[in-house]
Amino acid sequence: MLPNTGRLAGCTVFITGASRGIGKAIALKAAKDGANIVIAAKTTHANPKLPGTIFTAAEEIEAAGGKALPCAVDVREEQQISDAVKKAVERFGAYTIAKYGMSMCVLGMAEEFKGEIAVNALWPKTAIHTAAMDMLGGSGIESQCRKVDIIADAAYSIFKKSKSFTGNFIVDENILREEGIHNFDIYAFKPGHPLLPDFFLDEHPDKIIKKVESHDALPELKQEKSQPPPKPRSGAVAETFRIVKDFLSDDVVKATQAIYLFELSGEDGGTWFLDLKSKGGNVGYGEPSEQADVVMSMSTDDFVKMFSGKLKPTMAFMSGKLKIKGNMSLAIKLEKLMNQMNASL
Repeated sequence: MLPNTGRLAGCTVFITGASRGIGKAIALKAAKDGANIVIAAKTTHANPKLPGTIFTAAEEIEAAGGKALPCAVDVREEQQISDAVKKAVERFGAYTIAKYGMSMCVLGMAEEFKGEIAVNALWPKTAIHTAAMDMLGGSGIESQCRKVDIIADAAYSIFKKSKSFTGNFIVDENILREEGIHNFDIYAFKPGHPLLPDFFLDEHPDKIIKKVESHDALPELKQEKSQPPPKPRSGAVAETFRIVKDFLSDDVVKATQAIYLFELSGEDGGTWFLDLKSKGGNVGYGEPSEQADVVMSMSTDDFVKMFSGKLKPTMAFMSGKLKIKGNMSLAIKLEKLMNQMNASL
């Protein structure tokens, strides 16, 4: 067999979370060039809800033309990371680390390893469909997402650059446009369907949100006939809602047009609502008078942190602290509203 002479042949790529999803897509893209891939992930045994292990990923990587080193790694455990790096050096020699999701470390690491290792942050412009997205967003969410291929192609574009290209914060679509790609329907599950903006990017264009709303982003929620709301309780949650109510106005209602239901667990928990459809807006304990557009489930502690600006809703959502049912675009609108409220809370 002739040796692989691709751009990344002989390079070693250390990827956390490469057993499935975006990480594996990047790994397979690099493997086609003959790269050495260190698969640093937690999954060693198959899970029916999240298919793929470090070993099945290794088989796919080697079938694609690369060399694989599966390493069981929990990135929260520093020793496990060190052990995996040591194994990578022993197996492949010198190594290059390509790691995503550490944006706040990029500038410092780029300076520290200048001339040796390029350090860049890559993020998607839109939601990317993975098994985790299915679990968080529910059935039908894929029509609002792009495929993992766009991240793999964007990462490959970065890999091709020299070590001097470092310390950059990159959005997948932007770098691919620089590569001459302008038809992004090839990455969509449902070409032409409005896409969800990525949860972690600061700006979510209103025109995108309006388009998503018009397509009935997620199925309507089925709720039982509402009961008259009990008297509001006291405590941190009640105080938070009191401050939120003081912030409401006809302009806020006009800009949002949604009813949110909060199912809170823990002290001062229970069911609360935020009505941003009725004139002037309203909040209260119990069920709203109309069907909610979005249902959010979380602990009371995280709820208070979220509304006070100490916990970003998207971070709570992606980490599993916040579960959302209903129209995801309206959930995003609430986050934008919270950013405006934080100065008052």
